[in-house]
Amino acid sequence: MKSVEVAVVGAGPAGLSAALAAAGQGASVALIERDERLGGQLVKQTHKFFGSERQEAGVRGFVIARGLAEAVAAEPAIEVRLSSTALGYYTDKVVYLEEPDGLVKLRAERTIITTGAAERMLAFPGNDLPGVYGAGAVQTLMNVHAVRPGSRVLMVGAGNIGLIVSYQLLQARVEVAAVLEAAPHVGGYLVHAAKIRRAGVPILVSHSVKEALGEREVRGVVVQRLDSAWKPVPETEATIVCDVICLATGLTPLTELAWQVGCKMGYVPELGGHVPWHDEDMRTTIEDIYVAGDCSGVEEASAAMVGGRLAGLSAAASLGHDRRVAEMKEVAREELAALRAGPTGDKIRKGLARLRGAGGSG
Repeated sequence: MKSVEVAVVGAGPAGLSAALAAAGQGASVALIERDERLGGQLVKQTHKFFGSERQEAGVRGFVIARGLAEAVAAEPAIEVRLSSTALGYYTDKVVYLEEPDGLVKLRAERTIITTGAAERMLAFPGNDLPGVYGAGAVQTLMNVHAVRPGSRVLMVGAGNIGLIVSYQLLQARVEVAAVLEAAPHVGGYLVHAAKIRRAGVPILVSHSVKEALGEREVRGVVVQRLDSAWKPVPETEATIVCDVICLATGLTPLTELAWQVGCKMGYVPELGGHVPWHDEDMRTTIEDIYVAGDCSGVEEASAAMVGGRLAGLSAAASLGHDRRVAEMKEVAREELAALRAGPTGDKIRKGLARLRGAGGSG
């Protein structure tokens, strides 16, 4: 049995930030990551971030990951446990970990869940053919392993992920045939849309995939227009030749651990699906459990890092580690409010209002 004050489950942008914030207050921290490296989704992000200087504006995602990992390595209060999977949280505040050398029991006074999100797939005939990828898989192939996924790609989804990955494909000299978007408007930042439009890539709003073509692998795709009720419009089918269908159709929070712990959950479409109820300190209905990042509601990585910092500060303060915590938490809340401001943050604001309006009791 090992003991620690704060356990952080997941070492993506939220988890790294949570660990550093808690350790900065003087808490002992175990940072648990099932992969073999720190950084989560940041390691595959080659685009520059928006926001303010404090949110690493103008810095590429993989560079941010490297900086956070270096800061963690320099912090003696943080024990990093790579290739470590949290199997469950049980009585007496014990987290069971599966590691290469066997099972480990870790007793943590506070646990912060930062397990991220998984990609959603889209149902259509042929979606199991080789050549149908999630956008995260395409990013991993290109930006981590330097492998082009194909020669001509149809992107499905015009949110930020779909637009950014489309531009990264163009940078890798992969042709992007088109970007499909089922909604009647582009969901991502218009600056991203403008970049790929200038490169000659059409964005077809109110369109979706009808079926993939090919016997043993993707050879093309049939697309169709959608009406205002999101129903296919007859006789609007068109065939696009491609060897990759890249799905950027959203993320679903990975909340299995929160369910198993017994956190009160709420289904909030604006936040990606079922998420744990949490207050402004990121504390759930289980007193010793905090959440941050995409598992608390799908947002941009900048918001995940600030939310992780807030959770780390809150968890440490609840254990008596208080070095100007109130002031630092207020700064974090102001940063989150700024990141969620304006039309692009409207969905997140509505989702959080719905979640917290449901109350945290029960």
